[in-house]
Amino acid sequence: MVKQLVIGAVLAAGLFCAGKASAQTATSTQPPADTAPPKPINYGDSRSWLCRPGQTGSACNVDHTTTVVAADGKLTRETWTASASARIDCFYVYPTVSTDPTPNSDMTADPAETNVVRQQFARFASKCRPYAPMYRQVTLAGLRRMLAPGAAVTLDRGVQYDDVKDAWNHYLQHDNRGRGFVLVAHSQGSFILNRLIREEIDGKPIQSRMVSAILLGTTIAVPKGKDVGGSFQHVPLCKSASQTGCVITYASFRSTMPPPANTLFGKVPDANMVAACTNPAALGGGSGELHAYLSNDGRTITGTTKPKPWVVPEQPIDTPWVSVPGLLTAKCAANDNASGYLEVTVNGNPSGPRTDDIVGDIGAAPNVLANWGLHLIDVNLAMGNLVDVVGQQAKAYAAKARK
Repeated sequence: MVKQLVIGAVLAAGLFCAGKASAQTATSTQPPADTAPPKPINYGDSRSWLCRPGQTGSACNVDHTTTVVAADGKLTRETWTASASARIDCFYVYPTVSTDPTPNSDMTADPAETNVVRQQFARFASKCRPYAPMYRQVTLAGLRRMLAPGAAVTLDRGVQYDDVKDAWNHYLQHDNRGRGFVLVAHSQGSFILNRLIREEIDGKPIQSRMVSAILLGTTIAVPKGKDVGGSFQHVPLCKSASQTGCVITYASFRSTMPPPANTLFGKVPDANMVAACTNPAALGGGSGELHAYLSNDGRTITGTTKPKPWVVPEQPIDTPWVSVPGLLTAKCAANDNASGYLEVTVNGNPSGPRTDDIVGDIGAAPNVLANWGLHLIDVNLAMGNLVDVVGQQAKAYAAKARK
């Protein structure tokens, strides 16, 4: 049932992003019985990776210079560099973004794939060596076809999962060399890594090398009052930045627009389970400040919504990223419709010089899709917190390894 919820969320993403009606019909995306299975991808070929250490033209080699906009309107510049001596690795599986017209994407990196790496993953390279395989994901068009009557909905079965598993095994065999690793994913990527963790890591020797798993924009079940069980049997939720081998997961919603009755995230059908929420701004519980990195131009993983001026009177900002300290706080919450979600509060001051709001909703007022929450910027909202946590977990992992 949790699986069905995640599928529904990802399917809705495909429909919205492609701007098509949900009533559209199409044939099943499943291949005919006499169709030969697709050939495995050669992950020994550097072109099969969006990011890989030392790769020429890596999608992770992007500018992360940031303008920090203080509440009083003061602008400062923040630089960023990748770590040349990172002692752990990060392995990323991106969400549904492909605009290829086929049910599954090809292996050519289009602007959609390079943009999502820029938005969600490249910044982690300050703490870990980045690995981001291309994979033949279910495209936006493929998701629409999956809604057709009689079509099978299988995001964790098929070439998309097989590709990620092959990339993972290639990484383990040729690149890992006993290093600790962090798994990072969002939406369709989280769905795929859920299965990979369950079948290839959970309770197996390789789990000892898992520094953490960051699975966002999805719903993971845990028993009421417990941190482990449900979706994973031996992998607990993270409760501190010094804890390793654990999971960080959430789906974000505005405090002014909590999950409605038709929410796509935050609910599980089993009365003995709840939807897990770990607040990266306060892993031990309670509220904390989100260290967001937002695109200067309002770009998200699927499109662009022009934001309000970051400061008034408006001043030119020439960096790709903007940070707004103190504007956003978050806590894990629940309501009648969702047993666990990340409640994001925008602490705007309409009389102050800095912007009092952010973009990231699906749709525009008054036609915002409230059941989606802030899915498009799940990762951006807490990027700074997540990177900091990974850095602290890397230190904790190294300390344990020395004992």
